[in-house]
Amino acid sequence: MNHTRCPWAKHDLEIAYHDTEWGIPIHDDRLHFEFLILEGAQAGLSWLTVLKKRENYRAVFADFDPEIVARFDENKIELLRQEEGIIRNKLKINSAVRNARAFLDVQKEFGSFDAYIWQFTGGKAIQNRWNSLEEVPAKTAEAEAMSRDLKKRGFNFVGPTICYAYMQATGMVNDHLVSCFRHRKILELQA
Repeated sequence: MNHTRCPWAKHDLEIAYHDTEWGIPIHDDRLHFEFLILEGAQAGLSWLTVLKKRENYRAVFADFDPEIVARFDENKIELLRQEEGIIRNKLKINSAVRNARAFLDVQKEFGSFDAYIWQFTGGKAIQNRWNSLEEVPAKTAEAEAMSRDLKKRGFNFVGPTICYAYMQATGMVNDHLVSCFRHRKILELQA
């Protein structure tokens, strides 16, 4: 069996994430919220840095329950800024709380965040066929539209590049290289 994988997956954590999560379409609002927060936290850092801190994020962000995170007050935010197991950037922590509140508003309006977010790809995953990492864009028209709409709804740390990384992580786009064994697996999941 061909186990060639995308060349960015080098570290054990990256390999496990690549092989079991990255690019699989998700429709669970809690997972959507998790990736929204983690992708925002990644801004300016490597994904490996975030993966190393992911379990700590789950612990201190109430397993990414947006209803709980939306109620975090200034005291809780200050405690999070002291938490060595996460990225302690004040703007990113404040953003997580702000985004939780906006997330709940979207759920109220659309019935679920999933129903809202998948509209940017017409309700189905975009199947790309990249041969090299150099071909993979940093952002797309869909990510730009998503970014604009999220910002309009009060979200932050949701620029087009972050939105595209979010789309990749949540399977809204299949950006596994065609040489990667996961590319075909993702296609089979959608068949």
